[in-house]
Amino acid sequence: MDKGTSLLLVTASNPQCQLFIDYLRQRLDCPVTVLPPGSEWKSRELQRTLILLDADHISDDLMQKWHAKTMEHEHLSLAAFNLQDEDHAVETLSALHLQGVFYRSDDLDMICKGLQALMAGELWMSRSLMTRMISFLRRQQLNSYRPVCGLTHRELEIIGLLGSGASNSDIADRLFVSEHTVKSHLYNIFRKIDVHNRIQAVNWARQNLGVPPPPDLARRRHDGKEPGGQGR
Repeated sequence: MDKGTSLLLVTASNPQCQLFIDYLRQRLDCPVTVLPPGSEWKSRELQRTLILLDADHISDDLMQKWHAKTMEHEHLSLAAFNLQDEDHAVETLSALHLQGVFYRSDDLDMICKGLQALMAGELWMSRSLMTRMISFLRRQQLNSYRPVCGLTHRELEIIGLLGSGASNSDIADRLFVSEHTVKSHLYNIFRKIDVHNRIQAVNWARQNLGVPPPPDLARRRHDGKEPGGQGR
């Protein structure tokens, strides 16, 4: 295990959770911090941290926000626990870049073993899950070269920007269009791919297009700066 790595557990506070936390602190030779879902957290500069998300208590929206945060910082890595089964893991991995997953059925000893592997820089997931994800990524790669659902090039650009957590204003600034135009594009996108909100659109795109989020826009939002400009 990397001695310089700490564990951040994002979960609701309850007696059962406290027993889990106490067990981790006894078994793992590293700092263990607990953060309630939705609370603000700032990463310490260059402090290697494994963030463990409780799938039972964190919404898809919050998971996307944690995903965006880890994509901005190389010293952060992401894992999830309390997943229902392998199907749930595939669905979650299709939307988030996770280093490891743990199921509700995993015992405490197995979870500790997996966390130690993750802190050593390894992946933690079953061979069958990795096989399914490789197959999924191959299909995703093929789909990225095909026209899908009649989406225009501009609509594909907007879906890509949604993946970074960009607001309508951010997208308008990036594409040099009005916010009204962005809203019109989003309405058409949702209708064409049969989704009802931004999170569903991002998940659909990752499953069907393999659209990577533009990294510079996410970083601009985090820093509050435009490239080469001053903070707002």
